[in-house]
Amino acid sequence: MTAAHMDRALEQLWLQLRERLMQKHLLQGAAAALSLRIPGGDGMWFGAAGDAAPRRLDAMDLASSGPGPGLHAQVLASRDDVCAVASGGGMFGTGLADFGGAMPGVFDEQVRHLGRMAPASSLAAVGKALRLGGNALLVQGQPLVLGMTGARLALNAELFEKCAKAYLLAAAGGGQVRPLPWVVRYVANRRLMKDEHRARLRVRQGLLPEETKGY
Repeated sequence: MTAAHMDRALEQLWLQLRERLMQKHLLQGAAAALSLRIPGGDGMWFGAAGDAAPRRLDAMDLASSGPGPGLHAQVLASRDDVCAVASGGGMFGTGLADFGGAMPGVFDEQVRHLGRMAPASSLAAVGKALRLGGNALLVQGQPLVLGMTGARLALNAELFEKCAKAYLLAAAGGGQVRPLPWVVRYVANRRLMKDEHRARLRVRQGLLPEETKGY
């Protein structure tokens, strides 16, 4: 695929993902935005949730592009397995800020695809928080969700909101929420790390990661 074809494909994918997330109320908040990595370089397609279309930003553009693109650029620089980022989320994901800012691993799909959720982070500490390999985090009270691909990002955003809803309803009702057994979390996290390793190798070759298959 030529660079021009890749750019057109990523721009269209951005529009499709924005539509999907907006329809499900998963791209909310003052700083809600979406970005897609351009493989083989330092650039990305970035746009705020309300933008008519994304902008193609290269390394030089990012130096003066403001805090929104800067956060996404920081994520992509910290995690070279990640090719899609959404900042801002749904009502329940945002509501985690009132319950400690993080969610334990209590659901099978959560630990398989979202991994370990680091404690709520400041902008300056995002890179460090993401070194655990997790794909969901609260940054200044707003959800930040990652995906190895655009499709995986959409699924992760939906999964994060679903898990946050179940967790918050249980916690708010005074129920005792217990993490999955450590061996289940360990095996699921190992599988996620293998997926991320494969994605990292593809990105380093200037290619987009392949979609994960099955659980």
